[in-house]
Amino acid sequence: MTSDSSWLDVVQMGKGRNLVLLHSLLSDRTAFDRVAPRLATERCVWLVNLPGFGVSAPAGPGLEEIADRIAEQLPKHGLSGATDLLGNGFGGFVSVALAARHGRLFDRLVLVDTGAAIPPEGKPAFAAMAERVETGGMEAVLSTALQRMFPDDFLSAHREIAEERKASLRAVKPEHFAAACRALARFDHRAKLATIRNPTLVVVGLRDTATPPALSYELAAGIPGAALVELAQCGHSPHIQDPEGFWQAIKPFLHLVG
Repeated sequence: MTSDSSWLDVVQMGKGRNLVLLHSLLSDRTAFDRVAPRLATERCVWLVNLPGFGVSAPAGPGLEEIADRIAEQLPKHGLSGATDLLGNGFGGFVSVALAARHGRLFDRLVLVDTGAAIPPEGKPAFAAMAERVETGGMEAVLSTALQRMFPDDFLSAHREIAEERKASLRAVKPEHFAAACRALARFDHRAKLATIRNPTLVVVGLRDTATPPALSYELAAGIPGAALVELAQCGHSPHIQDPEGFWQAIKPFLHLVG
């Protein structure tokens, strides 16, 4: 653990063209464990614990500050050259901010079950989660988090994945999780989507209840030239729920071979 107030907790694996992976609010970088080794056969994969997660230092009150921290710190960790960016959920919102503020650092952009703004009817859920963890710790939101990540039938059939995800959430500091919930609820980059020039693929699980498909459709419509892929049976975390389907969804866009 470092005392550096700008520290970013990053792990690299593989060789080749860079691919940065940013996780959702309801997880940490281990969310990509089912796809990262395969990606690493073709890419240099950068697994980032977002500020406030793992041992990454908090970055400030907004997603813009998180994006700025990533843009500032990844080059210090050695990131250079052609780089693609993939973000899920919260990490996807951060990726939108990165593309709008620091798009020159990246080439292709993959946005997975995410958006540019939480609609008014969705904001109370984030306020409620923030309040629950502040009074009851992370244990108070575990059940809600799992239901937002996966369809009920998947959870019933894969209890080991449910326990794995609970363990990753328990490791998050409640105050950092609460701050992330509030930052996400405040974020609104809809007016900036038209400024994004990165080639973009939007991937949406049609059973996502955390960031409903309408938010992904809004991204695809707002980012010039963006493509959209739908995964009919997936919820918020297709890379966990259906790694093979997820691979096939991103493979052509990222020019993967395997």
